[in-house]
Amino acid sequence: MIHKSEITGFETVVHNADICIIGAGAAGLFAAAAAARHGAKVAVMHDRPVVGGNASSEIRMWIRGARGRDKNESGLSEELALMNLRRNPTLNFSIWDSVTYELLQNEPNIDLILNCSCLDAEMKDGRISSVKGWQTTTQRFHEIRAKIFCDCSGDSVLAPLTGAEYRMGRESREEFGEDIAPEISDNCTMGMSCLLQVRETDHEVPFKAPDWAEKFTDETISHRINIKNPNAFKHDNFWWIELGGNADSIGDTEKLRHELLKISFGVWDYYKNSGHFDSKNWELDWAGFLPGKRESRRYVGDYILKQQDVRAGGRFDDLIAYGGWSMDDHNPAGFGTEEAPTIYHPAPSPFGIPYRCLYSVNIPNLMFSGRNISCTHTAMSSCRVMGTCSTLGQAMGTAAAMAVRYDTTPRGIYESHIGELKQTLMEDDCWLPFNRRALSPVMEGVRAEVSGRDASIIFDGLDRVIDGEDHKLEMGFGESLEIALPEPRMVSELRFIFDSDLNRDSLEKGVPECARDYPMRCNRQLGEKLVGLPATLLRDFEVFADDGSGEYKPISEVRDNYKRLWVLKCGFTVKRIKLVPLRAYGAASAGIYSAIIL
Repeated sequence: MIHKSEITGFETVVHNADICIIGAGAAGLFAAAAAARHGAKVAVMHDRPVVGGNASSEIRMWIRGARGRDKNESGLSEELALMNLRRNPTLNFSIWDSVTYELLQNEPNIDLILNCSCLDAEMKDGRISSVKGWQTTTQRFHEIRAKIFCDCSGDSVLAPLTGAEYRMGRESREEFGEDIAPEISDNCTMGMSCLLQVRETDHEVPFKAPDWAEKFTDETISHRINIKNPNAFKHDNFWWIELGGNADSIGDTEKLRHELLKISFGVWDYYKNSGHFDSKNWELDWAGFLPGKRESRRYVGDYILKQQDVRAGGRFDDLIAYGGWSMDDHNPAGFGTEEAPTIYHPAPSPFGIPYRCLYSVNIPNLMFSGRNISCTHTAMSSCRVMGTCSTLGQAMGTAAAMAVRYDTTPRGIYESHIGELKQTLMEDDCWLPFNRRALSPVMEGVRAEVSGRDASIIFDGLDRVIDGEDHKLEMGFGESLEIALPEPRMVSELRFIFDSDLNRDSLEKGVPECARDYPMRCNRQLGEKLVGLPATLLRDFEVFADDGSGEYKPISEVRDNYKRLWVLKCGFTVKRIKLVPLRAYGAASAGIYSAIIL
């Protein structure tokens, strides 16, 4: 064993930042981008060579979130989805990795430290003052000194290093009155999976399993595979190959990985060689050697989200994100039980999640987002999916930047600035259910029209279809949307929110079905069409401004736009603004949800 005192010969690189984020999965990815865009200097320590966590090419779980029409996550989650549709028409995972990487590389305020595992934290007066990690590629330590520390590691690595309160395992039914919890509390979690991806070819492809793979028979695998369905594997990512819920989901990971690989290769051997399946032209395209985890440590915050909160819809005053996945509670025995691999306990879509679940109850400058937020096991079984984690990450990153700006703690944001946080998130195109974005002070008295028609719907603070009502302005190409302020005012930013077809109704038939929820790959079938940007999205447009002189002057000419939320930095006086849409990606008219003037 090498002790810390014996390895001081290695160089330590010191990073000074406002905010330190540990982990760049879905939560950390969006937290970093949000914090940086709001002016904070951000350092991100991530233990893998690619970002994206469970959604990266190393694990390949597709992003899923709130269920049902008109419930898809917007904000940075939609921005990343559109980036991928723009650059990745075949949904290639290597290109996807470059898209998630690009989201961070586009922000000059982010210092990204990859292949670096957090292993130590220094405390001062009950607060975290720095963290240290070991970078395998350079054989260097990296130390990050910051004001706010955000744990998006999934496994809550800062909990044992700082003394932050946390929970692990399942609460008893009695503790919080949750009727789907076990009668007696235990240390069980949901397990982890090594996923598979398969590909259809135009020729027969043989498969020989490794000698160490499990050898399944009809009897030993009938609890998971329906041998009467010859096409059962074609739309499956094999999530049910799961182990570890009855073990230590952190300490036993390497041992469990080997057991998962034995099962994974054995399952594909069975699909290929048992004779029950239409699989002769299918090949194993990729096998995951890094398990995707569902559950481990969960921090304790000022509020613990419970089953009852989920079921009641989560109408919290400090609602800053939302979920909508069922309470998808996996059996801890995973593949080892003949019982159902999971129970989909009902949950409303959407349900709100409060800000108080995102900061530590006992470490004043510690925040967290992702599957490790402050909630019970049962509530976590819904909140853990990556679409929800993305909204939590953006909310946490925005709040952390505000805490730096106001020189306060994360709790201080709740106590004094929660209204501003919610308004900021909605201005950043984050949907907060049961809330409506207010007009900014600059917009007091604003008016809008198109060709003499009232266009004030773009100021109603709602940016999607809600309860069947579409809050969208439709106008023809070449028409002018004119926005007038009562008098010339200083404008720092101009924002438009366009129709990006959140339901993806405009995608062609024949594109991969998995892309209709989020543009990520499952299995690859012959004859699939390329994906592209939604037909409804505004592609080309021009923007003009009048400073009060009575004359419009061009301020932006946009071609090949791919963003739902389009932002223009201004810093000049404006009396009138004119938007002229010229072309979409296929739609016959322009769809605009909002104009926001800051």
